[in-house]
Amino acid sequence: MVGQVLFPYFQRPLGILRGKRLHALAPRMAPSAVRVPDPVHSSFPLSFVARFPQVFVHEGARQALERRFEQAYPGPVALHISDNISRMITFARRGQQLRVRVHHMFLDAPPGVQDSLVRYVIASDRPASQALGHYIASNHYRIRASEPPTSPLRTKGSVHDLMQIFQAVNQRYFSNTHDALIGWGRKSSCETTPRKSRRIIKLGSYSTVQRLIRIHPVLDHRWVPRYFVEYIVYHEMLHHVMPPYRENGRVVLHPPEFRQREQQFHAYARSMDWEREHIGRLLRA
Repeated sequence: MVGQVLFPYFQRPLGILRGKRLHALAPRMAPSAVRVPDPVHSSFPLSFVARFPQVFVHEGARQALERRFEQAYPGPVALHISDNISRMITFARRGQQLRVRVHHMFLDAPPGVQDSLVRYVIASDRPASQALGHYIASNHYRIRASEPPTSPLRTKGSVHDLMQIFQAVNQRYFSNTHDALIGWGRKSSCETTPRKSRRIIKLGSYSTVQRLIRIHPVLDHRWVPRYFVEYIVYHEMLHHVMPPYRENGRVVLHPPEFRQREQQFHAYARSMDWEREHIGRLLRA
């Protein structure tokens, strides 16, 4: 028998985000697994053969999870930890042996989630499968990027240094655990909405598959205050920890929970006032 659980794109983690503090949403590796940092965020040179290993795993944590399977399965068990981007859980029986491969996010999962993992693999338990789907959706930020950036990243602008801003926001709001990439985007012209004859400009964007934040270069001017650039970066960082989901056939980008977190930015009201006052200048720049 062979089974697998794929990453459920646009699946909303029901009830998980509501009412939690912001630092609890911060993307982080499991304490017992460490991913090789991206060179963009590394302040010291790293040298590894090819691209591997991607993740260093604490053997004690792996063995503890393996023992859970051994207690429920009558034969030998071989548990492997992965950094896969699509298959979160795979398993197969080879003779009497049960072979299981799971994403490292399960190493520090709550006991109830680990119990669901065991029940799903051994007994194909349906409620356990649903619980695992919710857990994977709420921990999507632990999954590494599926695509590299399509162009070189430039973080230092003429006025604003995006890496310095990212690190400051990361420390203040995400306990230094946010691991997305960031860079200045290309200068693009403003767009006109199809239903309304008004021009719009996208000041920031976030790519899930690249785990990449792009900031519009129109913000790299002396008349644009640093706190406003920080707000745009913070907004896009929230997209990394609070993914879009589908509801009634449409994609919801900014649910109420997102707006609540957004307003925790220290200069939120000030940033909104500045944007309303200077939107015309941003459109003309």
